[in-house]
Amino acid sequence: MSDQATTDTPTTPPEKPTARGRGGRYYSKLWFWILVAIVAGILLGLLAPGVARNTKWLADTFLQLIKVITGPVIFCTVVVGIASLGNLARAGGLAVRALVYFLLATVASLALGLVAANVIQPGAGFSAPPSAADLKQAQAQLAPATHDAGVIDFITKDLLPTSFLQPFVTNQVLQVLVLAILTACATSMLAPALRERVVGVVDTASKVIFGIIKIIMWVAPLGAFGGMAYTVAVFGGGALGSLGLLMLAFWGTCAVFVFGVLGAVAAWSGFSIFKFIRLIKDELLIILGTSSSETVLPRLLAKLEAAGASRQTVGVVIPTGYSFNLDGTCIYLTLGALFILQAGGEQIGIGTQIGLLLLMVLTSKGAAGITGAGLVTLAASLQAFGGEFFSPEAVAIGIALVVGIDRVMSEGRALTNCIGNGVATMVIARLQGERDDERFQAVLNDPSLVDDAMSRMSQAS
Repeated sequence: MSDQATTDTPTTPPEKPTARGRGGRYYSKLWFWILVAIVAGILLGLLAPGVARNTKWLADTFLQLIKVITGPVIFCTVVVGIASLGNLARAGGLAVRALVYFLLATVASLALGLVAANVIQPGAGFSAPPSAADLKQAQAQLAPATHDAGVIDFITKDLLPTSFLQPFVTNQVLQVLVLAILTACATSMLAPALRERVVGVVDTASKVIFGIIKIIMWVAPLGAFGGMAYTVAVFGGGALGSLGLLMLAFWGTCAVFVFGVLGAVAAWSGFSIFKFIRLIKDELLIILGTSSSETVLPRLLAKLEAAGASRQTVGVVIPTGYSFNLDGTCIYLTLGALFILQAGGEQIGIGTQIGLLLLMVLTSKGAAGITGAGLVTLAASLQAFGGEFFSPEAVAIGIALVVGIDRVMSEGRALTNCIGNGVATMVIARLQGERDDERFQAVLNDPSLVDDAMSRMSQAS
């Protein structure tokens, strides 16, 4: 491991479990209360659906609180991570490795979705027409997808901000990332003494922001409760029955990707995917309740750094991955597209399917990790592919077929996206020589150690 990496990762040796650790009281853990909230939400949704339909505001409020600090967290983390290197060539090498990894993961997840759709044929024989309400909602989802989805439009509207503060106001993760990279590069070119002062100021601000995150996490169980209660009340078992095969196909494909593809990548990098999932179980439970991977982004940044990845690797890979490495969304795109074709009685050859896959390699980039983004991206991809295979009417009807279960599918997308970005961070950190393997293995074997490390990091001056 390089000297720089050593200084950027927590250097305190892993501690033995304390009374708050493995043998501590489980009811003092965040994951326990989130799990209780999810179960309570399910029960409320089943027993009192009328009341449960009015609990969505709890999940929305929690997501709103997270969005307030998401932009500043990404900005501070990226600036400190890159500028502390003092070497733009090294930062460029990190970015190249990350983007190559993201491209390979995107192609693998899109291809897996195509294979699942062809093998399972979830839309074959589908005859249930969409409801009028679903058709109306589908038209609303199609509205933002009608603009040009080309490369130029992506650069001018999605990638580049219109002002320095605008991305923070509108919570545009990709644009905040662009500003952070520019600021980090400019800071890196300063004289060493001045650069250290600037990095110190930004680093101090990031500690304040992570303190805010710690406070916000106290209400995470309420957000999980509200989100789960609303989901069960609105999309309960009977309402989801007609599209059950599609949901099973999607969740099963995500499981194959996580435990098969990501499991193999993790094993190659020297760790177990099962232990890694146990390490981030708190974050996954929050996602399960809120149906959004954005709710755990700030906490995931802190946890992976405390687990042994260098600050610069975490600061570059996680924010970039939230726009460029959405594995669950990619599975959903190809599986959903072929489901819509099959439901309409249409079939396309393997060559055309590969063309659709290549298009979705582009359209999947920049999709935000929030509820509904996958549905909008699917609509945009189908429209961009052309009228020969997907007429506007067929797209509207097809989106209406899946819009009712999109929230359930969104949970699978968000969970897979989070795990995929977490694995990517630890793999790239090792490729960079910036992963403390002794610490990483220690926290994998005893996840309570990472909570202690996160507390020390937030209290450090």
